[in-house]
Amino acid sequence: MQGPIFTFTLLLLVILVVPPLFERLRLPGLVGLLIAGIVLGQSGLQWLDAKSETMQLLSGIGKVYLMFVAGLEIDLKQFHKTRNRSLGFGFLTFIVPMIMGTTVGRLFDFGWNASVLIGSLLASHTLLAYPIVSRLGVVSNEAVMVTIGATIITDTAALLVLAVCVGIHLGSFTALSFATLIVGLALYSVLVLVGFDWAGKEFFRRSGDAEGNQFLFILLALFLASVGAQVIGVEQIVGAFLAGLAVNDVLGNSPVKEKVEFVGSVLFIPCFFIDMGLLINLPAFLETLGAIWLTAAIVGGLISSKFIAALLSKWLYHYKFPELMTMWSLSLPQVAATLTATLVGYQTLNAAGERLIGEGVLNSVIVLMVVTSVLGPLITARFAPQLTIPTTALESLSAPWFTHTPLSDSKETNRPFTIVVPTYNPKTQQYLIEMAALLARHESGRIIPVAIVKAPVYMDHPQLESLLERNHKRLQATIAIGQEFNVETQAAIRIDDDVATGISRVSREHNANLIVMGWSRTTGFRARLFGNVIDSVICAAHCPVAVTRLLISPTAIQSILVLVNDFTSETLRTIRFAQILADANQATVVLFHVSNPQMSTAQSSEFSARLSAIAANRELKIRTTIETVHSSDIAGAVLQAAEDVDLVMLHTVRYRTAGGLAVSEVTTHIVQSLNCSLILLGEPQA
Repeated sequence: MQGPIFTFTLLLLVILVVPPLFERLRLPGLVGLLIAGIVLGQSGLQWLDAKSETMQLLSGIGKVYLMFVAGLEIDLKQFHKTRNRSLGFGFLTFIVPMIMGTTVGRLFDFGWNASVLIGSLLASHTLLAYPIVSRLGVVSNEAVMVTIGATIITDTAALLVLAVCVGIHLGSFTALSFATLIVGLALYSVLVLVGFDWAGKEFFRRSGDAEGNQFLFILLALFLASVGAQVIGVEQIVGAFLAGLAVNDVLGNSPVKEKVEFVGSVLFIPCFFIDMGLLINLPAFLETLGAIWLTAAIVGGLISSKFIAALLSKWLYHYKFPELMTMWSLSLPQVAATLTATLVGYQTLNAAGERLIGEGVLNSVIVLMVVTSVLGPLITARFAPQLTIPTTALESLSAPWFTHTPLSDSKETNRPFTIVVPTYNPKTQQYLIEMAALLARHESGRIIPVAIVKAPVYMDHPQLESLLERNHKRLQATIAIGQEFNVETQAAIRIDDDVATGISRVSREHNANLIVMGWSRTTGFRARLFGNVIDSVICAAHCPVAVTRLLISPTAIQSILVLVNDFTSETLRTIRFAQILADANQATVVLFHVSNPQMSTAQSSEFSARLSAIAANRELKIRTTIETVHSSDIAGAVLQAAEDVDLVMLHTVRYRTAGGLAVSEVTTHIVQSLNCSLILLGEPQA
């Protein structure tokens, strides 16, 4: 019964069922995939064969995809902000584990080449705990930024060492071939990093909104770089990593990037981890655990050497103890580069049929991956809440929130504060215009109600004339509402091929400071379609987008609840938005914080002190209260508190979708169950 279709069906079943089960046990889902591979492979049911063409294809794609995503996720902007210190910590957190791993290899009688490779396996790291520091709002802490920037150093250097070790093991390595490899790799890196970046920007500019073609271009870049790396004599994963770095700036945080990562994370990368499990010989694995010394030396060497590197950086850059522990824990997990390089080393056979590294190292690295992927995030969650953020981040709250973005280098400062309001539903546009008018009146600005009419093939089409007339009447009603609030109102009709693009272009042409859009509670096909419009506008717009679901008139809003669980710039701007709205409407702002029960008293006090500093806004004379609840259920706590307020404000996070709008899982739950008005503030994507 075994065949390509059976294999693929079984893989899909495993990917769908196994990771959620292990995550419920508070274990990484990838551990479940490895165990599933063991159970279904040669040591278990033998339903999957690592040597089958289907498995080799999917696993091979997953291997290069994993390294591509690793390059894609490196924040180059963060690296440039702390370049010198990132280079310093990157060198330390590479060279110290490198020396430690090489020493371990020599102590266990491995050859110099295999020992150096073992050292390089310990030298890289995966930012598995990044979501934790992001959620806590401490990414702007210098130690965190330095660790993020160091990733590019460790991964690049580790892959370079892998290329050299593979060349030596295959017996085709001389001083001349080494020099040729280094020069070739340097030239190839420049070609990929510069060429793919330029080609990507040009293609995206010319293809406009054709996300399908853009997605295919990115996939082509990935596999073209992988094949090119193989042509010059290095591993495909090196090219994949370079491709990820090259298109990093091209993709930004666009919907295309989400699609690229989605395809990899739900299909190809899980297949790679399952294949890793298939390669594990269970008796040999148990024998490795029985002879625990090699595994213990590799795991202990990694943990201690990463700590030493972080400690040296603490002394060198005068960091505090929580920053030391956070740097150590962030650089601890060994997943992406480590596993792919280990598999390459295990599968590399020389002319005599000898592997570069054997099953003992492979099994030990798998244990290392499990231990560090659990330990690293636990330590991060323990010490990251104690980190401080730069005072400038908090001071920015008192600066003007709605900043002007001039179309040229002109220093003109008398542009009016402008809000663009797309109109599409007569039943909701009343409250939308009222919300925009309140804000515009407070800022002495103007509102621009805009109607987007989808362009037909011929401009003299009778239906177009009918649509223009209908939208003209609708816009006249919005002008009347604006006049009631004594606010300048300039209606605009735009003919465009795409609704979201039309909204974004009108906003840019009028140099808008804010876009206010409506969002229905319904969940049918049209709601999902409009959700995609909102999602596209948030990505494309040059200014913030306020997505509203208003159940009462904005003029009747007397209490606004803002969820504050971190101090990211997005959260601070959301608070500022709520304060401006409250000042325009004489309302009360409630800064609502859900404190984790595991947070210490000192951490809670420090968080409360920051909230108090935010609440003491001297510019706007509004009543601001602070409410803290100790609970592990953020959504439940917010829903309970929302029973006593008129409006809840959140900021969007691009993880999941709820009716097409990209928000976090917590936000999704709140949105689905909330019974009062809601505003989600979306930031323009870089």
